[in-house]
Amino acid sequence: MRQMIRNACCATFLAALALAPIAADAGEGGVNVLILKEHGVGSAASAQQYVDNLLAHVARQNKWPSAAGQYLTSRSTAAQWIGANSPHYGILSLAAFLDLRGKHKLEVIGSAEVTGGGGHQYFVVSASETSLAGCKGKTLGTDHGDDTKFIDKVVGRSDFSLSDFTVEDTRRPMKTVNAVARGEVACALIDDAQLASLAKADGGAAVKTVWSSRELPDMAVVAFPSAPASEKASFKKTLAAVCTGDGAAACKEVGLRSLEPAGESAYADVIKDYQ
Repeated sequence: MRQMIRNACCATFLAALALAPIAADAGEGGVNVLILKEHGVGSAASAQQYVDNLLAHVARQNKWPSAAGQYLTSRSTAAQWIGANSPHYGILSLAAFLDLRGKHKLEVIGSAEVTGGGGHQYFVVSASETSLAGCKGKTLGTDHGDDTKFIDKVVGRSDFSLSDFTVEDTRRPMKTVNAVARGEVACALIDDAQLASLAKADGGAAVKTVWSSRELPDMAVVAFPSAPASEKASFKKTLAAVCTGDGAAACKEVGLRSLEPAGESAYADVIKDYQ
């Protein structure tokens, strides 16, 4: 009985630890940065060491006393992290940016082009149907269905809503691709990274695109209200240099191809649709 109690207590402690926000320690006068890359390939843990290297480079480049950051793939975990760490900046997937923008008063200062991250364009594909109309009313496999507002308003727009299908949550990117290739679902909603991986799936050659979205903006580089105006202006000017020189290797490992200064006008269309 005592062992059972000890095991239960241990399990409870570990569960609570897993749910707790991870603290950044930029030190006094340091800068905290969040990288939130949803639906990406690979684990946050494996990317973290490269984030640490990248942030050390950015701190030197901008003459910050120090910088610390966190690479996350979950929006709910990111929300906890923001509350615990008061970040100055973030690099956010488009859907997460649109969702968090109003609540956290985010200001766009740049854009981030990613390598193989997906989310730049979306597609409805099928091995059996030949049109979007043919997919409606049938099973739609997708791992993007956790954000209905984003899919309905920004991706599908006037062409479709998730309610037009019987949605099957496939949870993982390659599971979605395999499900449609094997005929386990009639159709699938995938992004550009998943479309590129279709060739690797058994039966993928038979899967055809029946609908394509417009191209969407890159991940957003944002400033939180905690960022001082002078620091923010200076950081924006140096964004294009982050993934060059000493920062090139770290950017590559994190999945960033380049950073560029940008304003809200670059995201105006999707912000309007989302609202």
